[in-house]
Amino acid sequence: MIHAPEGLPPSLAGLERTCVFGVLNVTPDSFSDGGRHDDVESAVAAGIALRAAGADLVDVGGESTRPGAARVEEDVERQRVLPVVEALAAADVPVSIDTMRAGVAADAVAAGACLVNDVSGGLADPQMLAAMAEVDVPYVVMHWRGHGWYMDTKAVYRDVVADVVAELRDRLAACEAAGIDPRRVVVDPGLGFAKRPEHNWALLAHVDQLSALGHPLLVGASRKRFLGALLADESGPRAIPEREAATTAVTALLAARQVWAVRVHNVRDSADAVRVAAAWQEVDA
Repeated sequence: MIHAPEGLPPSLAGLERTCVFGVLNVTPDSFSDGGRHDDVESAVAAGIALRAAGADLVDVGGESTRPGAARVEEDVERQRVLPVVEALAAADVPVSIDTMRAGVAADAVAAGACLVNDVSGGLADPQMLAAMAEVDVPYVVMHWRGHGWYMDTKAVYRDVVADVVAELRDRLAACEAAGIDPRRVVVDPGLGFAKRPEHNWALLAHVDQLSALGHPLLVGASRKRFLGALLADESGPRAIPEREAATTAVTALLAARQVWAVRVHNVRDSADAVRVAAAWQEVDA
């Protein structure tokens, strides 16, 4: 049975399959689609298209968190995302906000966002957890060890699965201490964030240990470096746009494990995959 967080809109709370987040980066420098939606009109059109292609949620982000990325000023991030969140919510598109800043998160929820996706798990902004205790939407806590410009130096583990589970458990305790309803908290293992390819594969292979934390699980594998490395040939890693089949395969496997949600760029293929997994499981039951 799919374990969903509390606080979702009714249309999402009633899903009996894995939820699909469609990525909408309103940035010039995101690793896959930076610069494609650099004005409000094109970003809103892209969000509506993601919804039409099968996205259950459109995840709007205004700051790249790719390896090597530098931070942007908070006012810049706010100016990028808030008009898009507001317009998509007004068009009845369920929207989440991808941000590490408490102020941006709170403003986005006020503008209509129905979930906050914080890749830092509350570590980048000391005000984030207190802010999330004041809103009634789900909060995604990702495993994180540092910002993009230095996170690769933090990819050192004794046992990556045990270490990530322990560090997520610490963040869950911090959320509860801040007054966040545990039923609203989602966990994300942070594939690609301070992790080498072998770390990502280990986490995927032991997704049951992540689910054992007792919270809904969101996984973002879409187009990431470890897939490019897996598919490399003599010319080097597989190009980012050519990692879609591998991404869809990961989605299908996660959906078969009844993970609550996946976060992807190419929505249609993953939306098809989660529906296939749900139909298969319904017959098997």
